[in-house]
Amino acid sequence: MADDWRIRVELEEERAGSLVERLTHADARELADELRGHRLAVSREDDTVFVYTETRDQARKAQDVVEAELAEEEIEARTIRIEHWLGDEDRWDDDPPAPTVEEEVLQRGYAPWEVRVELESHEQAAELADRLEAEGYSVVRRWRYLLAGTASREEADALARRVHGEVEAGSELVWEVAPRNPFAVFGGLGG
Repeated sequence: MADDWRIRVELEEERAGSLVERLTHADARELADELRGHRLAVSREDDTVFVYTETRDQARKAQDVVEAELAEEEIEARTIRIEHWLGDEDRWDDDPPAPTVEEEVLQRGYAPWEVRVELESHEQAAELADRLEAEGYSVVRRWRYLLAGTASREEADALARRVHGEVEAGSELVWEVAPRNPFAVFGGLGG
């Protein structure tokens, strides 16, 4: 499997288009000769041009050609740097790490993991909700159902075992309770 590398070239916006033209047409013969047999991709996002390569060595060679093209056109780049794709982290090596899904859910004001519990009565649900709130859990109770928010999957698993609940990823979505008799919507067929 190939590694992904790219050269990031940040320019004045009106100059980025001319660099892309030079790199993608006959004027970039040197680039093609240097990297014969290898496919490169060139893209532009506003005032930034990207040249994608398969290896670090190809990126270094491509960077030399890009710098020569810039010098020939008398274009000054604000930044030229080689970047490497970190597949496990889904980002380029010079980008800051993205928040985890759990961190994003917390930022929106919700627990990343929840334990859903269905109890036999309204009173049991109220008692369990009070007990869990006293232990520091955030609890949402509706009639004889409750959700207790946790900070991690491990904490949710432990709580679910203790209160006989089900673990699910936290969200701002409403969950629904399905009837025990799947035919209830048809007027009680099957029992």
